[in-house]
Amino acid sequence: MDLRRDVFQAIADPTRRAILLLVATQSMTAGTIASHFDTKRPTVSKHLQILTECELLAKEPNGREIYYHLNPNKMKEIANFIEPFQKLWDDRFNKLESVMKNYKAKG
Repeated sequence: MDLRRDVFQAIADPTRRAILLLVATQSMTAGTIASHFDTKRPTVSKHLQILTECELLAKEPNGREIYYHLNPNKMKEIANFIEPFQKLWDDRFNKLESVMKNYKAKG
């Protein structure tokens, strides 16, 4: 059975978001990633599996080690999806700020 994981469910988990932040600047092995958390290594391995299945992380073998690194193309897809919502909320907050400034000026 080919199970496709939802990328937004994957990033909803705080541990997985922390893993993404860890590997954002450099590739790391599962052991190195696990050393940053107070959970057991199999738990971190499950998180890595989910992130890999969602294509947020890519695995790169190097000798006997496997290094995980961020997949910038998939991250760009997420950013592109979120961008219109960010603009919408930025516009709303700017309008609210304008209303508040006018309110303070009249008060």
